[in-house]
Amino acid sequence: MNKEQMKRMESGKGFIAALDQSGGSTPKALEAYGVHEDAYSTDDEMFTVVHEMRTRVIKSDAFTSEHILGAILFENTMDRMVDDKYTADYLWEEKGIVPFLKVDKGLAEVENGVQVMKPIPDLDQLLKRAVDHHIFGTKMRSVISEANEVGIKKVVEQQFEVAKQITDAGLMPIIEPEVGVYSEDKMKSEELLRTAIKSSLDNLEEGTKVMLKLTIPTEAGFYSELIEHPNVLRVVALSGGYSREEANEKLAKNKGLIASFSRALSEDLNAEQSAEEFDQHLSNAIQSIYEASISPE
Repeated sequence: MNKEQMKRMESGKGFIAALDQSGGSTPKALEAYGVHEDAYSTDDEMFTVVHEMRTRVIKSDAFTSEHILGAILFENTMDRMVDDKYTADYLWEEKGIVPFLKVDKGLAEVENGVQVMKPIPDLDQLLKRAVDHHIFGTKMRSVISEANEVGIKKVVEQQFEVAKQITDAGLMPIIEPEVGVYSEDKMKSEELLRTAIKSSLDNLEEGTKVMLKLTIPTEAGFYSELIEHPNVLRVVALSGGYSREEANEKLAKNKGLIASFSRALSEDLNAEQSAEEFDQHLSNAIQSIYEASISPE
């Protein structure tokens, strides 16, 4: 594991840009960007278009290591090039931004109020490819819709089980058990989740590090115990269904919690914008998310 990248992720100021929309969410992301489904006819064409969008973001003068610590990529993006370099190499060598990879294959059906991850049968091979592409870490997502103790425990157990496979491959796992921002018992789900995560963290071997990606908590500072845990490298927050303004406002109340936003980062970007307009909108978004991520210091 790259020691310079590890140090940056552990103590650097900034946030993680989530550029990892996958096959299921790509059409919606492109639609929000102003590219309609009639602009492509096959999956390969769709992924080419979305890579052009991501390349525009990554190469923007606004997208720098001054405010951005890392970026999460989709597998297809990892395999593509930005200029004459693979995307992960371009991020680190040209921008000083740490590359991560989304590795899950989507969500299973709802059971016990949660959606665990679908099986990842080729994970070992994917992790080897990630190492070959100089990826630093991975991200995988589950969803919690109800405060069901059995379901939440199952989500956390699965996440940590796969995380061990990832750390054994020499990569840093981001564990993401997302709690629905509008679920009726969100705070109770957060209480159950915090307890389950704490128990799993306590059982890790000394020196083992993981990252957590969590929904911004209902109660400010609720995840402080996890942020300070010796087995946690960093805790980042997803924007969920919040607008960028609302997500930033809530995030800023949580010391030590930094952003890992996707839709909230790109919500003002459009394919028809001039380079100047695009860079300005992206710069404004990055600046606001950065300020929320470092406040309160």
